[in-house]
Amino acid sequence: MMRRHRNVKIVATLGPASSTQEMIRALFDAGADVFRLNMSHGDHADHKARFDAIRAVEAETGRPIAVLADLQGPKLRVGRFATGSHDLEAGDRFRFDLDAEPGDTDRVQLPHPEIFAALEAGSELLVNDGKIRLRVDECGADFANCTVTVAGTISDRKGVNVPDVVLPLAALSDKDREDLEFACELGVDWLALSFVQRAEDVEEARHLARGRAAVLSKIEKPSAVRAFDEILKASDGIMVARGDLGVELPVHSVPPIQKRLVRQCRAAAKPVIVATQMLESMIESPMPTRAEVSDVANAIYEGTDAVMLSAESAAGAYPVEAVTTMDSVARSVEADPNYRGIIEAARQAELHSVADAIVTAAREIAETTDVAAICAFSQSGKTVSLVARERPRVPIIALSPLVNTARRLALSWGTNCIITDGHDRFKLAVLSAARAALSEGYAGPEDHIVVTAGVPFNVPGSTNILRVAPCDERLIYASDPE
Repeated sequence: MMRRHRNVKIVATLGPASSTQEMIRALFDAGADVFRLNMSHGDHADHKARFDAIRAVEAETGRPIAVLADLQGPKLRVGRFATGSHDLEAGDRFRFDLDAEPGDTDRVQLPHPEIFAALEAGSELLVNDGKIRLRVDECGADFANCTVTVAGTISDRKGVNVPDVVLPLAALSDKDREDLEFACELGVDWLALSFVQRAEDVEEARHLARGRAAVLSKIEKPSAVRAFDEILKASDGIMVARGDLGVELPVHSVPPIQKRLVRQCRAAAKPVIVATQMLESMIESPMPTRAEVSDVANAIYEGTDAVMLSAESAAGAYPVEAVTTMDSVARSVEADPNYRGIIEAARQAELHSVADAIVTAAREIAETTDVAAICAFSQSGKTVSLVARERPRVPIIALSPLVNTARRLALSWGTNCIITDGHDRFKLAVLSAARAALSEGYAGPEDHIVVTAGVPFNVPGSTNILRVAPCDERLIYASDPE
């Protein structure tokens, strides 16, 4: 039995500090539900070895584990300097151009004509994660003359952000397309798409994935925030990348944006991850700061589906401790009597279909009667996602005959995924749900469960039936001898 005593999920990034099967098992035992392969680092052989280790741990534990491949996205960088770097002072004039000659005190190459095509006077260029800021005074197809507004040292190959324009760049580079095909052939469950600016970016990734993996859009640019409604519709899930948003937007605007995006994802019944810099001090320290713990707790109070560790688990000195800390914070928050009130106050009624009505009724029955769990059968995972949207007070047992569906659902709030046999009769499904609830410790022989399913079976999106059933098989047979 590998039951988690919390609802929010934990995503752990794998890397040099966490590549062995033994370490991956330790991270899983500490509380990791989803493992992230960061395609920005390592080669395909590295990622395949980690993927194989994850699947070995899955086989050992008998619990579906989700694997998320995070695509790098286009990387915009300056060229090189003759001296390696140059100090820029506020008020200095500085030029970016397409000239491949090494940079000097007055200029440097910016080998991205797409940037120059989108710039206009007054645009802002950010260098080195926003540590250096420049205002564009005049520009053309191959240059931008700027004034330094925030001083700093600019050096070889530093990254460039352009926050206030939509760049004529696809979210997928040639490397990303190769990595996407590799990840889909490998069998990952989720693809995280970087540099999303518009819904069309997501549609391209979905076309290339061809249903082999669900597509999760990373919200890390102001243009993505502005186009969020359309991006959410096109996506299977969302990652709120606060670190990148904080570079291109005023940092004080990020918390309310995060709260709004989490609520919209929940209303749409699509999982959302809150990510970046959550326990960053634990890269080097076995203990987090109080501010970091509060940050993680706030995301959980908001109702996020998952919180994510990046370098803390991939390259830090204390990967297991970081996951353990996440798990402890989540348990503490969810045990707070105020937590339920906050979560339920944010619930939005979504009654557009029979399935919406069924899952709402399941949650209301669980809240008003002595029901131990909600058991949802699902082919595509949609029914389970709708149940998770309700944020019920009892455990959600997600039952599916499809291992890929069970793995993808491991990212969703409160879901406890179990692979079950396919059924052609509802009574058999009820029996299967009762046995799962008993064997996994979610219910006792005297308890009742709520069971939802679609009849006829094996038709995605057909949820149309709900039953309150005893866990005692004799009573199930007595009430439905057929």
